[in-house]
Amino acid sequence: MSERVLTVVAGGVLTATLNRADKRNAIDAAMIDGLLAVIERADLDASVRVVAVRGSGKDFCAGMDLHELLASADHTLEQNRQAALHFAQVFLRMRRLPKPIVALVQGRALAGGCGLATACDLILAAESAQFGYPEVQRGFVPAIVMTMLRRAVGEKIAFDLATTGRLLDGSEAAAAGLASRVYEDADFEEQAGDVLRVLAEASPSALAFTKQQFYQLDGLSFEDGLRLGADVNAVSRSTPDFRAALSAFLQK
Repeated sequence: MSERVLTVVAGGVLTATLNRADKRNAIDAAMIDGLLAVIERADLDASVRVVAVRGSGKDFCAGMDLHELLASADHTLEQNRQAALHFAQVFLRMRRLPKPIVALVQGRALAGGCGLATACDLILAAESAQFGYPEVQRGFVPAIVMTMLRRAVGEKIAFDLATTGRLLDGSEAAAAGLASRVYEDADFEEQAGDVLRVLAEASPSALAFTKQQFYQLDGLSFEDGLRLGADVNAVSRSTPDFRAALSAFLQK
């Protein structure tokens, strides 16, 4: 796929590894292209049931490549807007992918890297992981990733993280609602693997309907949310997965 993002598929899990350990897996233009290619592959490959995103080396991702960011100061406003929109495409396509995406966070997940993790449907964090948005301290703004942060945690916590740049460890991130689950470092690989297996063995159509409905609820009224739920409920009953799984359960 890309030397910036290494991929392997096993047991229905496509593992995408950010591959710039010497740069703490900082996101550059080539990595953005690599992530987009991974999402496209996951969408088209029926053998892929779930996507896992992780970093090589000690860290998940330290954020945007600072050398590219500094060079962008000499670009036009429109050039920088298009570059930002290109990065935003990663988050849009992650949200639209009908398969669950899981961030496996060990080490640091900072700035755009924290945004990348937060854009995933689940975040599994090691106890020693660090999450944070230090952009303001570097004279920058967590502009695109703020959309994910604001939806993941409460208003006061989101504002605190975005303006002070303070770091959260795995347990603090879970308490804030930023991480889905946190595991002791020694148990992380085993526990994360168990979660990925559960997702990979679940009904693909049920997962797809669940993810689609979950995000479509954004901005809907209570009544409209119930109507959407009724529509999804009705359609899901017509799938082969529904009939097979329910019949198998009743025969136990």
